[in-house]
Amino acid sequence: MMTITIPFLPYRLFFLYIEPISALAGAYYAAFQPDAYLKDLSFGSAPPSVALDVQGNMVLLQLANLYLLFALNEHFVLSSTTSLKTWRRLLMGLLVADFGHLITMSAVGSGVFWRVWEWNAMVWGSVGFVYVGATMRMCFLAGVGLQALPASVKNRA
Repeated sequence: MMTITIPFLPYRLFFLYIEPISALAGAYYAAFQPDAYLKDLSFGSAPPSVALDVQGNMVLLQLANLYLLFALNEHFVLSSTTSLKTWRRLLMGLLVADFGHLITMSAVGSGVFWRVWEWNAMVWGSVGFVYVGATMRMCFLAGVGLQALPASVKNRA
């Protein structure tokens, strides 16, 4: 029986290391620098003044926990299997979450999606990096870089 591996290095590098580490950074920022997190989550006009109450702090801690879950799931699940079926299913779920994440950014106006010259570091992470992740997922799901696998293996997975 042939062992199936995810052959295209950019996928392994991005999904097993770069994206989970980025999610851990987001978790840290939301949990341990909540005022800065909210202040930096602005676009266009001057950043809002932030007075974080107990409930707002709880929400950011819950967000940090979800970033942690995202990072651990992506790294541990994908690094523990060579099943293309498992990779596809997990990455499809994350692609849906990418679009959901982008929708949340629409509250600051449609310019947030294309006026890159106005992006601060948080918007680069919340929009630009999500564009990269979604593009990587769509390429994987479309089979880009996976053509080297025999058809019988691709069909089985």
